[in-house]
Amino acid sequence: MSSNLVLGQTTPVVKQPNIVFIISDDHAFQAIGAYGGKLMPTPNIDRIAKEGAIFQNSFVTNSICGPSRATLLTGKYSHQNGYAVNENKFDVNQFLFSRLLQKNNYQTAWVGKWHLGNLPQGFDYFNIIKGQGNYYNPDFINTNNDTVKQNGYVTNIITEKSLDWLNNRDPNKPFCLVIGEKATHREWIPDLPDLGAFDAVDFPLPTNFFDSYEGRPAAAHQDMTIEKTMRTIEDVKVHMDYVSDDYKRLNEEQRAVLKKYYDGITKEFDEKKLTGQELSKWKFQRYMKDYLAVAKSMDRNIGKILEYLDQNNLVDNTVLVYVSDQGFYLGEHGWFDKRFMYEESLKTPFLIRYPAMIKPGTNITRFASNIDWAPTILDLAHVKIPNEVQGVSLVPLLKNNLIKQWKDELYYHYYEYPEPHHVSPHFGIRTAQYKLIRFYNAEKNWEFYDLKKDPTEMKNVIGNKQYQMTIVHLKNRLNKLIEKYQDQEAKEILQKESN
Repeated sequence: MSSNLVLGQTTPVVKQPNIVFIISDDHAFQAIGAYGGKLMPTPNIDRIAKEGAIFQNSFVTNSICGPSRATLLTGKYSHQNGYAVNENKFDVNQFLFSRLLQKNNYQTAWVGKWHLGNLPQGFDYFNIIKGQGNYYNPDFINTNNDTVKQNGYVTNIITEKSLDWLNNRDPNKPFCLVIGEKATHREWIPDLPDLGAFDAVDFPLPTNFFDSYEGRPAAAHQDMTIEKTMRTIEDVKVHMDYVSDDYKRLNEEQRAVLKKYYDGITKEFDEKKLTGQELSKWKFQRYMKDYLAVAKSMDRNIGKILEYLDQNNLVDNTVLVYVSDQGFYLGEHGWFDKRFMYEESLKTPFLIRYPAMIKPGTNITRFASNIDWAPTILDLAHVKIPNEVQGVSLVPLLKNNLIKQWKDELYYHYYEYPEPHHVSPHFGIRTAQYKLIRFYNAEKNWEFYDLKKDPTEMKNVIGNKQYQMTIVHLKNRLNKLIEKYQDQEAKEILQKESN
C-alpha cells in the first residue's frame, strides 16, 4: 500500500483528514432506514449514507461486543489479538491503530463505551464508561483514572463529552475521535423524552419468529429466545425491580417518570394474562418499542455530531464513520442478541462520509469486515499499514466500487461458551451465495446454506446431494482462509475430522 508517510514519522507531507469514528452497540442494520429498514426513521445515520457511502456487505469476524472493539483497534482476528470473549483484559501493549496515528501527528481520543477490561492506551484523552455502563447516571473513568458519576442519560452524556473534547483540542493538528455508544445494548432503557415513542406502532412479526430449528442443532440448543430468555423484569420491565443497579442510580425525577410509564406496562401485562405464543408476541412488541426508542435517542445525538461538523467547517476534511460492533436479532428466529454466523448478527452497518474522496450516494456491494476498519483509517490518514494487520484498506473501493480484484469471501470464528446464551462455538466461510459453518464443542456438525434460495437460513442443506461439489469446494476455501489468517484452533479441529 503506497503512502506518503513512514512508520514513526511525525511531520506530515500531505493534508491529513480528521476522523470521527462512531461505533454503536448491537445496532441492527434492519433498524436503519438507509439499509431499507422500515421499523423507524433514522434521518441522521441515513444522512451519512446520502452524503457518503454505504456498504451493503459489511460483516464482523466474531459477533460479540468486546472482541469487535479489539478488532477495530488492531485490524486482526480475535485469535491474533488475544481477545476472543468478553470480560477479559485486552492487551493494550500490542499494535493499536491509534498509537500509530499518535506517531503521525494525530491527537486521539476515545469517549463512551470501551468495555475491554482495562484502560485505553494509544489515546491522548479518554473518558470511558465503567464496564458495561448504565443508561442513567453512569460512572465514567477519565484520563486521570478518576471515576466520576455523571448525571443524565448516557447517550446524551457521551455526545456532550465528545463535543467538549472537540472544542478543546489543538486546532492545528488533525484528530481522531472514537465515539463509543452504549446504545442499543440490553436492557434498552430509553431516554425520558423517548418513552413510549413507538407505543402506537404494531411491529410486524418476523416470518420465522416461531422457528422450530429443524436440522440445526446449535440453533435448537441456544438460550437467547424472546420466549424463554428475555427476562420479564429486567428486559420487558414488568414489575420492575427499582433497587437493581440500573434503577438505584435514578434521581427522583427520572424514577418518577420511568415508574409511571412502566407501571402502565405492568398493568397491561397483568390484565392480559397472556400465555404461550401470545405472551411471546407481546414480549416481542415490548422489546421492539424499547429497543427502537433507545436507537431514536442515539440517532438524535449523532445528529448533534453532524451539526457540530457543519457549524465548525469540518465537513470537507473529516472522515465520518458509523458502524455497529455487530448485527442483532430483532425477533428473527425468535431471538434477540447476536453470536451466530447467521446474517442478522454477521452483517453490520458501515457508513462513511469523506467529501474529498467519496461521491454522495455511493453504494458499495463488495465485501468488507471489521478487520478492515483499522487499515482503512490508517490509509485515509496517509499512514503506512503494518504487515501484521490482517485486514485490508477499503480506500480502493471508496475510490472505485467497480474495481476488478477484490475479496469475495469472509472468514468468521465465534468462541464464547457456555455463558451467556449457550451458543456453540463455530467458524465458517461466507461467499456471495453460500455459507458453510462448522460448529464444535457443544455441537459437532456442519451447516450449509444457499443464501440465494434461502436468505433467512431456515434450511440446512449440508446433506443435499446437488450441493456436494459446492460444499467440497467451500471446505477447501475455508481451509485456505484458516491458513491465511493463522487460526490454529480451527486448523486442528478440521485436521482431527479428516483423520
